Amino acid sequence: MTLISPQCHSTTFKDGEIRTTGSGISRLFNIQNQKYQTVSCTKCGFTELYRLDGSGFGNVIDLFAG
Repeated sequence: MTLISPQCHSTTFKDGEIRTTGSGISRLFNIQNQKYQTVSCTKCGFTELYRLDGSGFGNVIDLFAG
């Protein structure tokens, strides 16, 4: 599968990952239970996010690590 940026038509991308908090109690305790894979164009920076399942163990580590 070849990715093409809809902004600049480049085919060069870099992947990454971000975690975010949800709402309510997870936000209060900074439990980052929302996990996303990112795919970003290296030329123009256009980025798409793909939601991943959050790991329960990773959420516990985030709670204690702050």
